[in-house]
Order: sequence, then C-alpha cells, then structure tokens
Amino acid sequence: MVHRGDVDASAVLLKINRLADGCVVLTRFRGLDGEPGWLRGTGPEPVEEPEADEYVRRQIDRDRDVWVIEIEDPKGRYRLDGPIL
Repeated sequence: MVHRGDVDASAVLLKINRLADGCVVLTRFRGLDGEPGWLRGTGPEPVEEPEADEYVRRQIDRDRDVWVIEIEDPKGRYRLDGPIL
C-alpha cells in the first residue's frame, strides 16, 4: 500500500514487505538530539500483509497527510537510516 501525504508536514510510515516472511510497518521520528529513528508500529515481529495494511489504513484514517512507502525486500537487505525502537 502506498499513500501520498502533505509535502510540507506529515508523518512517514515505511512498510517493509518481506513477502513470505511477513511485513513490518515503521513510523519515522526524530529523537531529542535530532537524529532520525523508527518506531515499530506493528510490533516486534513481522505480521501478515493484511494486518500490516489494516494498521496503515487506521493511520491514514487518523491523518490523511501521512506518507506511506512500501519496500519489497524478500532477502532482508534493506537498511534504515536510524535505529529501530
């Protein structure tokens, strides 16, 4: 699922789709030190894609300006630009 938000100010969700190994949805944040990081929206373990999509839908219902980016990463090679909390 992909969704375009407001270009000036909006949250970012990243859906990492590992295909057979499930999905993880992360929310971008900046720490007190200004460094980027990610929060696990769907919990510590990967979930099935319908569950990940439902989480994303709920976030869009709360904030129509949220950006949703989906990355298909079946081999688990994608690296984030900050820590996952």
